[in-house]
Amino acid sequence: MAVLLSMLEKKERDDVNMDTRLWKNENYWVSGYNFDPETVAGHHISDNLKIHDATLRDGEQTPGVVLRKEEKVRIAQLLDEAGVQRIEAGMPAVSDEDKLAIAEIKRRGLKAEIFGFVRALESDLILCKECGVDGIVLEVPIGRPKLELQFKWDIRRVIDSSVASIRKARELGLKVIYFPYDTTRADEDDLDLLLDSLRGDARPDAIGLVDTMGCALPGAVATMMRYIRERTGGLPIEIHTHNDFGLAVASTLQAVLCGADTVHCCVNGLGERTGNCSLEEIVCVIQILLGKDLGIDLSKLQGLSDYVAEKSGIPVMRNKPIVGKDIFARESGIGADTLFSAPLAMFALNPAFLGKQPRLILGKKSGMLSIGKKLELLGVTLDDDRKRALLGDVKALGIQKERALTDEEFLALLRNYQ
Repeated sequence: MAVLLSMLEKKERDDVNMDTRLWKNENYWVSGYNFDPETVAGHHISDNLKIHDATLRDGEQTPGVVLRKEEKVRIAQLLDEAGVQRIEAGMPAVSDEDKLAIAEIKRRGLKAEIFGFVRALESDLILCKECGVDGIVLEVPIGRPKLELQFKWDIRRVIDSSVASIRKARELGLKVIYFPYDTTRADEDDLDLLLDSLRGDARPDAIGLVDTMGCALPGAVATMMRYIRERTGGLPIEIHTHNDFGLAVASTLQAVLCGADTVHCCVNGLGERTGNCSLEEIVCVIQILLGKDLGIDLSKLQGLSDYVAEKSGIPVMRNKPIVGKDIFARESGIGADTLFSAPLAMFALNPAFLGKQPRLILGKKSGMLSIGKKLELLGVTLDDDRKRALLGDVKALGIQKERALTDEEFLALLRNYQ
């Protein structure tokens, strides 16, 4: 009993010391346990954490997606308006139009840093320099399956090309993010040799931990974060994940908790195969669930998402977190009366915080509260008997159509009772 009382007293003291506005305010009401001292004790979040958006390069690598120059420039502007600190504007070696787009994005004078993507080739570096970018993301393969099955390279070739390219980039005055992709499938001995080579004038500004195949558990990401930091003597680490096992956001979050300095992501989670870490999801996780202000304007995310979906031709799932059109919709009758009056009873986020409105959907799962609220919104009054009959018609039509009713279908049913 004494132990229990001691625990309760400690909990009360902790509760007093915690600012409840971190998790409960007019914009959201999330779990207070996110900010419990025991929860945050192992967090090592970088003071300089920033967002690196790769939509214009990795996002465009989504099969079938082609973004034209004007579209890339507009996406870059929208990212900048939202507060994204760094934009990976593309790979100039891909096409002349890509090169022109990168140069134009840089010419616009955005607040965000503009980076280009390159292979370990001097010609790629020179192309980026000609575009006027602030820096480069320098990719080399390191995953054992890549080296053995695809490139037929040994680790010595990887090291030599890396060192030469980093030195050349330095000569050109470019910042260097070293990007040994497929890091999570690398042989440990190979990694040891590679990381040990990043010394002196071959030391980049940062290194990527790249889960190219999205195949590492968040716990494995934590292990690799510690390993890379120790092996490189504290070189800043950038996390880049893919979503093959649905872990892109979770693994990125784990890296953030372990001190990653930069998060790579794409709007709408675009990217090769199953996509990259979703920008809108990881930003909201960091700013809301961790309480770490990145300077991102969350009200800008919907417009950014809509534009990218339109121009990429890749529609957003209607229930996709943060930007799906139905994430604040409700069909079930229970709670329909509080949907508008007290949205935080129904959602963790206030729809208005993201520039959205709650939506009442009518169909098979509707109840009397749903009908009553819908009629109230329409300014229509019916007695309970007619409401009940109308509800029966709504349910029947929803079952027949195997979906929710459109407003036009509901109004057609309503006319029978007016």
